[in-house]
Order: sequence, then structure tokens, then C-alpha cells
Amino acid sequence: QLQPVESGGGLVQPGGSLRLSCAASGSTLDYYVIGWFRQAPGKEREGVGCISSRDSTTYYATSVEGRFTIARDNGKKTVYLEMNSLKPEDTGTYYCAVGLPLTKFNDGWLLAYNYDYWGQGTQVTVSS
Repeated sequence: QLQPVESGGGLVQPGGSLRLSCAASGSTLDYYVIGWFRQAPGKEREGVGCISSRDSTTYYATSVEGRFTIARDNGKKTVYLEMNSLKPEDTGTYYCAVGLPLTKFNDGWLLAYNYDYWGQGTQVTVSS
């Protein structure tokens, strides 16, 4: 079991940058995926991007591709979400989640129901 914990949220101006961290405690022998999701008030939770533990392949939602980057530090079992050129519509609570095994993701990498363990979330506000 891997329990994720997010950190790094805050207030940033439009066009600014922010980096979120997701530290996963615990261990597993399976390959897994760590995904980032976000939810704005009154809206459904949406997938932002994810990274596979097997080969560090990443996938991104079209709304953030080119602006957001996911990377991982294997030694620290930590995954980072680097967010650049932030827009007000990026505002929301950002969640880190872990899903395994990899075979679950044949129907999509950013489907919330494929993820088993969720963090508490961290707030990101993009505003001037």
C-alpha cells in the first residue's frame, strides 16, 4: 500500500509558477501510477497528469500539456508537479493519487476510478 501526501500549494499570480510534491509512504512490489487531479468549486474532479513507476512515462490532460511537468525522485519516493504559466482556471484543490497494478489503466490514464489511494489535497489559487 502506498499512501500519498501532497504539499506545496499556495497563492500565485497569473503567469507564475508553483511546484507541488507528492510523497508516497509505504511500499509495493507492483508497478504503479501516480496521478495528479484537481477540483474547482462546483466542478467535477479532473485528471491533470500522471507518471508510471515502471518507466517514468508521463501523460497529461490537454488543458495543461506544455505548461505542467511531472517528474519523480525514486530515492525519495516523491513525485513533483511543476506548474508554469498558471492561469486563473488552474485554481482548485490538487490531489495526488496512487493506482496499481498497471493493467488497470488500459482504459485510460486519468480516470479517477483507476486510483486506489488518495491524498488530502492541497489548495492552489491563481489570482492577481
